[in-house]
Amino acid sequence: MVVNSINFLIFFVVVFTVYYFLLSSKNKLQNGWLLVTSYFFYGFAEWKMIPLLFISTIVFYFFGLAIGKNNEKNKKLASILTTSGVLLGICLLLYFKYLNFFITSFSDFFNLIGLKTNLHTFNILLPIGISFFTFKLISYLIEINRGHIEPTKDFVEFATYISFFPTILSGPIDRPKPFLAQLQKKRILDYELASEGLKRIFWGMFMKMCVADRLAIYVDAIFDNAAHHNGTSLTFASLLYPIQMYADFAGYSHMAIGVACILGIKVTENFKRPFFSQNIAEYWRKWHISLTGWLTDYVFMPLNIRFRNIERWGSIFAIILTFVLIGLWHGAAWTFALFGLYHGLLYIPLMLSGAFFKKSKIKKNNFGLPVFASVYKMLGTYLLVAFGLILFRTTSLDSTGLIIGKIATDWGNLFFDFNTLSNGFICLLILFFKDFKDEFFPEKTLFQKGILHKYYYEISVSFYIILILFFGILDGNQFIYFKF
Repeated sequence: MVVNSINFLIFFVVVFTVYYFLLSSKNKLQNGWLLVTSYFFYGFAEWKMIPLLFISTIVFYFFGLAIGKNNEKNKKLASILTTSGVLLGICLLLYFKYLNFFITSFSDFFNLIGLKTNLHTFNILLPIGISFFTFKLISYLIEINRGHIEPTKDFVEFATYISFFPTILSGPIDRPKPFLAQLQKKRILDYELASEGLKRIFWGMFMKMCVADRLAIYVDAIFDNAAHHNGTSLTFASLLYPIQMYADFAGYSHMAIGVACILGIKVTENFKRPFFSQNIAEYWRKWHISLTGWLTDYVFMPLNIRFRNIERWGSIFAIILTFVLIGLWHGAAWTFALFGLYHGLLYIPLMLSGAFFKKSKIKKNNFGLPVFASVYKMLGTYLLVAFGLILFRTTSLDSTGLIIGKIATDWGNLFFDFNTLSNGFICLLILFFKDFKDEFFPEKTLFQKGILHKYYYEISVSFYIILILFFGILDGNQFIYFKF
């Protein structure tokens, strides 16, 4: 049940009606309703994994209580419990997501050196959203151990945080403190927040259905048949893929945030116009913000402290290792590991020059537009990102080698399907225009005064709906990040 579907619309109307009109008297009743509907939503996607989600939630709930109880009485025991809980969360990921990958990799290695093995993979069903809810479980324990939050004694409240239906399948990855604080208050329909949420839902639908799904027709046709296309077409598809991926994932994030807003809950932002970045560090500060922030706080910073004796090179090692983990978080394949390594290596010049520790502002001319030097840096960063995403998009190292080899040597006529891409490019220009305006002219609107300015919200929402109906692929693809 994807957010941009009739099934979800029916589901959400029921959720909304009961949430505000029958259970608005107490926050506990609202939390209970959110929990029931979140499990229904998750079960609709993958009912066999409901027991895993429920049991994991119970176990980590009691871990949290035990850690909180011993935080002052027995700090050593609290640390042991935290480590045990974190390892348990990691083991969940290792088993469901990586066990077969490790088995296959060891088998291939032994076969390579001439040793035959009888290792066999297991028939393991990958739980949808496990990368997202496991990170929530882990961060909850760490935050309690660090003294940043007190463990909640309300199981329904905790379970609602873990399973909240707008974010469980594809994020954003909310931190426990701000989210749980909202569940402890009664939510009354806030028309301003709900209006903003509705607008974000339609904008997210536009990004997904009009940009991502339109571009996917061409990009998938090229990448999935790479052997039959030359380097020119593969280069063009590679340049389009970052936009497709951004429109797909950021589109889902906008919809998830919008649904949460209508329910009176603010979840973390996940994207902030990443292609207006002048270097790779800026890019990751704006791309998948909740994941980058999570790994920065819980992986990079502890590693950086541990390796501080070797100064700058310790930070470099910590950041490379963090990015390898970012790559593997996305999937159990060597292409993902190399994707992470590639981005980690791109940080080395920034670390050595000291640019990593500085936030560079985009230089603007008298008209508020970026100067050529900034545009040049943004284009360079985009090309670096696009090249790295070849590893992300391909299914094997052989496919990666084939595509890069063709891009380097096999140039010819561009395969360009105008009928397929024309509508996608129109929508892409609209997406670029909005992101450009939000980045460089955030305070300005198209209509500064008059009746059009008065009804700007209504005009905007109506415009998005018309675009979706006219350009959108209404039976489009599943969201890319559902498989992570």
